[in-house]
Amino acid sequence: MALTVPALGFTFVAHLLGAVSAVLVLVWCIHFRGGLAWEATNKSLIFNIHPVLMLIGFIVLGGEAIISYKALPWRKEMKKLIHLILHAIALILGAVGIYAAFKYHNESAIVNLYSLHSWVGLGAICLYAIQWIFGFIIFFYPGAAPAIRGEALPWHVLFGLFVYLLAVGTAELGFLEKLTFLENSGLAKYGPEAFLVNFTALVVVFFAAFVVLSAVLPAHTEDNMSYTAITDE
Repeated sequence: MALTVPALGFTFVAHLLGAVSAVLVLVWCIHFRGGLAWEATNKSLIFNIHPVLMLIGFIVLGGEAIISYKALPWRKEMKKLIHLILHAIALILGAVGIYAAFKYHNESAIVNLYSLHSWVGLGAICLYAIQWIFGFIIFFYPGAAPAIRGEALPWHVLFGLFVYLLAVGTAELGFLEKLTFLENSGLAKYGPEAFLVNFTALVVVFFAAFVVLSAVLPAHTEDNMSYTAITDE
């Protein structure tokens, strides 16, 4: 059965959920965890950069990049450029966020890459980078032949959604891992911080669901979303 519900309404909900998740992670890291710092005697402040950049940068901006074709009313060439730039920013912020986690571990004498969260997360950002490079070369510059772009487009979309959901799954593992550590260190299991972390994780799940729905549902305009090289007229 074909999906005929326009995607535009779902993009509005995605925008709202993305904004809510960004606010919640900032409240958690600033109000409950003490703030953010690149250099600090309290090394936890360094770690706090990690969830903020991974959620706001990698997950929220990455999701906004995915739905940009369905959410924006502008010409296709402009939407392609925004799609490319948002993904690039998401990738850069994600890389800085991962570096912050390594910095925290190294300065706190904690081993790296020991958990499923770290393994999947490192794989997700590597696949994200590969996806971005592939999309840039095939669909933007220099741009492949139209026949090749047409063949590559469904795989580009499918692989992109897979990598994005992998990143969201990694975020969920991260929330679970960090909250488990905090609770084992004495944090109240039914306290306000635990509630906030779990609620943030749920909002991220719903945000990802609306991003995927926005991506697979038809646009509200007659735009076949076909990709051409960005230099094409």
